[in-house]
Amino acid sequence: MKYATLGNTGLQVSRLCFGTMTFGDGRGMFKAIGAVGQAAADELVKTSIESGINFFDTADVYTEGESEKILGQSLKNLKIARQHVVIATKVYGRVGPGRNDVGASRGHIMDGVEASLRRLQTDHIDLYQIHGNDSITPVEETLRALDTLVQQGKVRYIGCSNWQAWKIAKALGICEFKNLARLDTLQAYYSIAGRDLEREIVPLLESERVGLLVWSPLAGGLLSGKFSRASQKPADSRRSQFDFPIVDKERTWKILDAMAPIAKAHECSAARVSLAWLLAKPVVTSVIIGAKHPSQLQDNLAAVELTLTQDELRRLDEVSALPPEYPGWMMPFQGADRLEVVDRFKQFR
Repeated sequence: MKYATLGNTGLQVSRLCFGTMTFGDGRGMFKAIGAVGQAAADELVKTSIESGINFFDTADVYTEGESEKILGQSLKNLKIARQHVVIATKVYGRVGPGRNDVGASRGHIMDGVEASLRRLQTDHIDLYQIHGNDSITPVEETLRALDTLVQQGKVRYIGCSNWQAWKIAKALGICEFKNLARLDTLQAYYSIAGRDLEREIVPLLESERVGLLVWSPLAGGLLSGKFSRASQKPADSRRSQFDFPIVDKERTWKILDAMAPIAKAHECSAARVSLAWLLAKPVVTSVIIGAKHPSQLQDNLAAVELTLTQDELRRLDEVSALPPEYPGWMMPFQGADRLEVVDRFKQFR
């Protein structure tokens, strides 16, 4: 296993993080995602620990809190010392019918952290993340609540998930100006089939040294190797029942076509190549992998040992490149003659 610092901190986390969204009894929307019980979860956590993973991610909404409960119990069952693992969880999603049972208000955050601590059977959360964008709560209220938790010792580091670039930038400015605990991470969707993050968010994260934790690196299973242009709805895949996250399918088939000879050359799965492509991106701190079966986990774990050649990375980058959008295409055009006199208009003639 390889390790990286969590954003601009001294905390070391494994480049692969084990995500526990599959833990629980599969109620509601999570029925399509997985129903991993305690015994099977213990085995997956044990395999993760033995492989060198020290980073585990969950959320209070995963199977109505069951994911947190099972993860906490697995660590107890396996007698894993608390200081040897980094536990990340999230707050924001609806956890009850009340008007304040959702969001990033101070009230909901304070209620949410206490509930998560109980379920996880721990006295602190290493990384506490706001799970979504709250369009009602002022961002300063959210940040002050998180700062309080850090000062209390209930939370050690803070992050956000699924936020826009402008809001992350605003939050970082508030944290610095008000001397509040700083956002250390963003958890976001990123895959070779979904590179939208690269337009605005990746440059921001690199500039401000905010860590990137990747969710759904296989695009909800679309890059697992089960899907292809000829097999677009395999019966044994969750994506066939739960078509998420949103992906340009036609573009994805072209990516998978280009990936096939690379996977064959390395004698591995398309999933492993997809993960290795992400791990080669300097902005990525850790990639969150999930599994329902040990074989899935073992295949994903092997991605840290796969090093793609520069030519392979170039081919994958080219076939998955984003279509140009303004102002992205304007900046290199205007900046082309910044260091020397060149004909900026040549390509348009």
